[in-house]
Amino acid sequence: MTKIPNNPRVLLCNDDGIHAPGLKSLYEIASQISDDIWIVAPENEQSGASHSLSLRHPLRIKKINEKKYSVNGTPTDCVLVALRHILKDQRPHLVLSGVNYGSNLAEDVTYSGTVAAAMEATLFNIPSVAFSLDVNDTLPKWATAEHFGAKIIQILMQYSWPEKVLVNVNFPDLVVKSVAGFRVTYQGQRQIFQDLLQTFDPRGVPYYWVGSPKDDDSEHSDSDLSAIKQGAITITPINLDLTHVDSLQELTTRFRSEAF
Repeated sequence: MTKIPNNPRVLLCNDDGIHAPGLKSLYEIASQISDDIWIVAPENEQSGASHSLSLRHPLRIKKINEKKYSVNGTPTDCVLVALRHILKDQRPHLVLSGVNYGSNLAEDVTYSGTVAAAMEATLFNIPSVAFSLDVNDTLPKWATAEHFGAKIIQILMQYSWPEKVLVNVNFPDLVVKSVAGFRVTYQGQRQIFQDLLQTFDPRGVPYYWVGSPKDDDSEHSDSDLSAIKQGAITITPINLDLTHVDSLQELTTRFRSEAF
Protein backbone atom coordinates (compact mmCIF):
# COMPACT_ATOMS: atom_id res chain seq x y z
CA MET A 1 0.00 0.00 0.00
CA THR A 2 1.18 3.51 -0.88
CA LYS A 3 0.14 6.77 0.76
CA ILE A 4 0.45 10.16 -0.94
CA PRO A 5 2.07 12.86 1.24
CA ASN A 6 0.79 16.40 1.61
CA ASN A 7 2.13 18.76 -1.06
CA PRO A 8 3.26 15.84 -3.24
CA ARG A 9 5.62 16.02 -6.20
CA VAL A 10 3.25 15.60 -9.14
CA LEU A 11 4.00 14.51 -12.70
CA LEU A 12 1.52 15.49 -15.43
CA CYS A 13 1.13 13.76 -18.77
CA ASN A 14 -1.56 13.35 -21.44
CA ASP A 15 -2.18 11.99 -24.93
CA ASP A 16 -3.53 15.18 -26.54
CA GLY A 17 -0.10 16.79 -26.63
CA ILE A 18 1.95 19.40 -24.84
CA HIS A 19 -0.20 22.32 -26.07
CA ALA A 20 -3.61 20.75 -25.32
CA PRO A 21 -6.11 22.82 -23.31
CA GLY A 22 -6.82 19.78 -21.15
CA LEU A 23 -3.22 19.80 -19.94
CA LYS A 24 -3.67 23.40 -18.83
CA SER A 25 -6.77 22.32 -16.89
CA LEU A 26 -4.81 19.47 -15.34
CA TYR A 27 -2.16 21.94 -14.20
CA GLU A 28 -4.89 24.06 -12.59
CA ILE A 29 -6.14 20.96 -10.77
CA ALA A 30 -2.66 19.93 -9.62
CA SER A 31 -1.79 23.43 -8.44
CA GLN A 32 -4.60 23.20 -5.87
CA ILE A 33 -2.83 20.31 -4.10
CA SER A 34 0.87 20.92 -4.84
CA ASP A 35 3.50 23.53 -5.67
CA ASP A 36 5.91 20.94 -7.11
CA ILE A 37 4.45 20.12 -10.53
CA TRP A 38 6.33 18.63 -13.47
CA ILE A 39 5.05 18.16 -17.03
CA VAL A 40 6.33 15.59 -19.53
CA ALA A 41 3.90 15.26 -22.43
CA PRO A 42 3.91 14.18 -26.09
CA GLU A 43 5.12 16.68 -28.65
CA ASN A 44 2.06 15.85 -30.81
CA GLU A 45 -1.36 14.32 -30.26
CA GLN A 46 -1.22 10.60 -29.44
CA SER A 47 -4.92 9.74 -29.00
CA GLY A 48 -5.54 6.01 -29.27
CA ALA A 49 -1.86 5.20 -28.72
CA SER A 50 -2.79 2.83 -25.92
CA HIS A 51 0.13 1.46 -23.87
CA SER A 52 2.55 1.55 -26.80
CA LEU A 53 6.28 2.26 -26.72
CA SER A 54 8.41 3.79 -29.48
CA LEU A 55 10.83 1.04 -30.49
CA ARG A 56 11.72 2.07 -34.06
CA HIS A 57 12.87 5.65 -33.64
CA PRO A 58 14.89 7.53 -31.03
CA LEU A 59 13.16 9.65 -28.43
CA ARG A 60 14.06 13.32 -28.33
CA ILE A 61 13.34 15.52 -25.33
CA LYS A 62 12.65 19.24 -25.60
CA LYS A 63 13.03 21.29 -22.44
CA ILE A 64 10.42 24.07 -22.45
CA ASN A 65 11.19 25.37 -18.97
CA GLU A 66 12.64 24.06 -15.71
CA LYS A 67 9.73 21.69 -15.03
CA LYS A 68 8.11 21.28 -18.45
CA TYR A 69 9.26 18.96 -21.25
CA SER A 70 7.90 17.48 -24.46
CA VAL A 71 8.85 14.13 -25.99
CA ASN A 72 8.42 12.99 -29.60
CA GLY A 73 6.75 9.78 -28.51
CA THR A 74 3.74 8.18 -26.92
CA PRO A 75 2.29 8.89 -23.46
CA THR A 76 3.98 5.72 -22.22
CA ASP A 77 7.30 6.98 -23.59
CA CYS A 78 6.77 10.27 -21.76
CA VAL A 79 6.22 8.63 -18.38
CA LEU A 80 9.17 6.31 -18.92
CA VAL A 81 11.43 9.24 -19.87
CA ALA A 82 10.22 11.19 -16.85
CA LEU A 83 10.78 8.39 -14.35
CA ARG A 84 14.00 6.97 -15.80
CA HIS A 85 15.67 10.24 -16.79
CA ILE A 86 14.18 13.63 -15.97
CA LEU A 87 12.94 12.74 -12.48
CA LYS A 88 15.12 9.72 -11.79
CA ASP A 89 16.58 11.35 -8.65
CA GLN A 90 13.34 13.00 -7.48
CA ARG A 91 10.61 10.45 -8.04
CA PRO A 92 7.05 11.87 -8.13
CA HIS A 93 4.57 10.88 -5.45
CA LEU A 94 1.62 11.10 -7.84
CA VAL A 95 1.06 10.94 -11.61
CA LEU A 96 -1.94 12.65 -13.21
CA SER A 97 -2.87 12.12 -16.86
CA GLY A 98 -5.26 14.20 -18.97
CA VAL A 99 -7.54 16.01 -18.90
CA ASN A 100 -8.47 14.14 -22.08
CA TYR A 101 -10.69 15.77 -24.70
CA GLY A 102 -13.40 13.10 -24.74
CA SER A 103 -14.38 10.40 -22.30
CA ASN A 104 -12.48 7.20 -21.58
CA LEU A 105 -15.21 4.80 -20.49
CA ALA A 106 -15.73 1.03 -20.70
CA GLU A 107 -13.33 -0.59 -23.21
CA ASP A 108 -11.92 2.84 -24.10
CA VAL A 109 -9.38 2.22 -21.35
CA THR A 110 -7.68 -0.41 -23.52
CA TYR A 111 -7.14 2.10 -26.36
CA SER A 112 -6.56 5.28 -24.42
CA GLY A 113 -3.16 6.94 -24.28
CA THR A 114 -4.43 8.96 -21.33
CA VAL A 115 -5.12 5.83 -19.31
CA ALA A 116 -1.90 4.25 -20.59
CA ALA A 117 0.22 7.02 -19.07
CA ALA A 118 -1.36 6.26 -15.70
CA MET A 119 -0.80 2.54 -16.34
CA GLU A 120 2.92 3.07 -16.93
CA ALA A 121 3.31 5.00 -13.68
CA THR A 122 1.31 2.29 -11.88
CA LEU A 123 3.85 -0.27 -13.06
CA PHE A 124 6.42 1.81 -11.16
CA ASN A 125 4.14 1.60 -8.10
CA ILE A 126 3.31 5.32 -8.22
CA PRO A 127 -0.31 6.30 -7.46
CA SER A 128 -1.88 7.46 -10.71
CA VAL A 129 -5.12 9.01 -11.90
CA ALA A 130 -6.41 9.40 -15.46
CA PHE A 131 -8.83 12.29 -16.05
CA SER A 132 -11.12 12.62 -19.08
CA LEU A 133 -13.91 15.01 -20.01
CA ASP A 134 -16.97 13.82 -21.90
CA VAL A 135 -17.52 16.18 -24.85
CA ASN A 136 -20.79 16.22 -26.79
CA ASP A 137 -20.62 19.69 -28.28
CA THR A 138 -18.01 22.22 -29.36
CA LEU A 139 -17.63 23.84 -25.94
CA PRO A 140 -15.75 21.49 -23.58
CA LYS A 141 -16.58 22.09 -19.92
CA TRP A 142 -12.98 22.41 -18.70
CA ALA A 143 -14.20 24.45 -15.72
CA THR A 144 -16.10 21.39 -14.49
CA ALA A 145 -12.91 19.33 -14.43
CA GLU A 146 -11.01 22.14 -12.72
CA HIS A 147 -13.73 22.60 -10.10
CA PHE A 148 -14.00 18.94 -9.05
CA GLY A 149 -10.58 17.51 -9.93
CA ALA A 150 -8.65 18.65 -6.85
CA LYS A 151 -11.40 17.45 -4.52
CA ILE A 152 -11.17 13.99 -6.07
CA ILE A 153 -7.39 13.94 -5.59
CA GLN A 154 -7.71 15.12 -1.98
CA ILE A 155 -10.06 12.22 -1.24
CA LEU A 156 -7.76 9.78 -3.02
CA MET A 157 -4.79 11.05 -1.02
CA GLN A 158 -6.46 9.47 2.02
CA TYR A 159 -6.58 6.12 0.18
CA SER A 160 -4.00 3.39 0.84
CA TRP A 161 -3.12 2.75 -2.78
CA PRO A 162 -2.87 -0.95 -3.71
CA GLU A 163 -0.19 -2.07 -6.13
CA LYS A 164 -1.26 -2.47 -9.79
CA VAL A 165 -4.31 -0.22 -9.36
CA LEU A 166 -4.96 3.14 -11.03
CA VAL A 167 -8.04 5.33 -10.86
CA ASN A 168 -9.92 6.36 -14.01
CA VAL A 169 -12.04 9.52 -13.68
CA ASN A 170 -14.53 10.86 -16.22
CA PHE A 171 -16.32 14.20 -15.98
CA PRO A 172 -19.75 14.58 -17.62
CA ASP A 173 -20.41 17.15 -20.33
CA LEU A 174 -22.17 19.47 -17.88
CA VAL A 175 -21.56 22.80 -16.18
CA VAL A 176 -20.57 22.63 -12.52
CA LYS A 177 -24.02 23.25 -11.02
CA SER A 178 -25.59 20.46 -13.11
CA VAL A 179 -23.18 17.67 -12.10
CA ALA A 180 -24.96 14.86 -10.22
CA GLY A 181 -22.24 14.12 -7.69
CA PHE A 182 -19.54 11.45 -7.58
CA ARG A 183 -20.14 7.79 -8.47
CA VAL A 184 -17.65 5.00 -7.83
CA THR A 185 -18.33 2.63 -10.71
CA TYR A 186 -17.45 -0.58 -12.48
CA GLN A 187 -15.86 -0.43 -15.91
CA GLY A 188 -18.76 -0.72 -18.32
CA GLN A 189 -19.07 -2.76 -21.47
CA ARG A 190 -20.65 -1.52 -24.66
CA GLN A 191 -23.03 -3.82 -26.51
CA ILE A 192 -22.05 -2.57 -29.97
CA PHE A 193 -18.47 -1.94 -31.06
CA GLN A 194 -17.27 0.98 -33.18
CA ASP A 195 -18.61 1.31 -36.69
CA LEU A 196 -16.24 1.18 -39.64
CA LEU A 197 -17.40 3.94 -41.94
CA GLN A 198 -16.71 3.65 -45.66
CA THR A 199 -16.54 6.67 -47.94
CA PHE A 200 -14.87 7.50 -51.24
CA ASP A 201 -12.22 9.92 -52.40
CA PRO A 202 -12.72 12.09 -55.54
CA ARG A 203 -11.38 9.27 -57.70
CA GLY A 204 -13.90 6.78 -56.36
CA VAL A 205 -11.39 4.83 -54.28
CA PRO A 206 -12.86 3.74 -50.92
CA TYR A 207 -11.30 4.61 -47.59
CA TYR A 208 -12.43 4.04 -44.02
CA TRP A 209 -12.83 5.82 -40.70
CA VAL A 210 -13.26 4.10 -37.36
CA GLY A 211 -16.55 5.54 -36.10
CA SER A 212 -17.80 6.34 -32.63
CA PRO A 213 -18.79 3.51 -30.27
CA LYS A 214 -22.37 3.03 -29.11
CA ASP A 215 -22.80 3.58 -25.38
CA ASP A 216 -25.36 0.84 -24.74
CA ASP A 217 -24.82 -0.50 -21.22
CA SER A 218 -28.39 -0.82 -19.96
CA GLU A 219 -27.76 -4.07 -18.06
CA HIS A 220 -25.15 -2.50 -15.77
CA SER A 221 -26.68 0.35 -13.77
CA ASP A 222 -23.53 0.76 -11.64
CA SER A 223 -21.13 1.10 -14.59
CA ASP A 224 -19.19 4.15 -15.73
CA LEU A 225 -21.33 4.35 -18.89
CA SER A 226 -24.58 4.49 -16.92
CA ALA A 227 -23.25 6.98 -14.38
CA ILE A 228 -21.95 9.43 -17.00
CA LYS A 229 -25.36 9.34 -18.73
CA GLN A 230 -26.90 10.32 -15.41
CA GLY A 231 -24.63 13.35 -15.17
CA ALA A 232 -22.28 12.02 -12.50
CA ILE A 233 -18.50 12.07 -12.27
CA THR A 234 -17.30 8.48 -12.60
CA ILE A 235 -14.45 7.14 -10.46
CA THR A 236 -13.32 3.66 -11.46
CA PRO A 237 -10.44 1.69 -9.93
CA ILE A 238 -8.63 -0.25 -12.67
CA ASN A 239 -6.56 -3.34 -11.90
CA LEU A 240 -3.56 -4.00 -14.14
CA ASP A 241 -3.54 -7.70 -13.25
CA LEU A 242 -5.69 -9.12 -16.05
CA THR A 243 -5.59 -12.69 -14.81
CA HIS A 244 -9.04 -14.31 -14.66
CA VAL A 245 -8.80 -16.15 -11.36
CA ASP A 246 -11.69 -18.59 -11.91
CA SER A 247 -10.23 -19.71 -15.24
CA LEU A 248 -6.79 -19.97 -13.68
CA GLN A 249 -8.10 -22.42 -11.12
CA GLU A 250 -10.07 -24.51 -13.62
CA LEU A 251 -7.27 -24.65 -16.17
CA THR A 252 -4.74 -25.58 -13.49
CA THR A 253 -6.92 -28.57 -12.57
CA ARG A 254 -7.43 -29.62 -16.19
CA PHE A 255 -3.80 -29.39 -17.25
CA ARG A 256 -2.57 -31.05 -14.09
CA SER A 257 -4.43 -34.21 -15.11
CA GLU A 258 -2.87 -34.29 -18.59
CA ALA A 259 0.21 -36.36 -19.31
CA PHE A 260 3.05 -34.31 -20.79
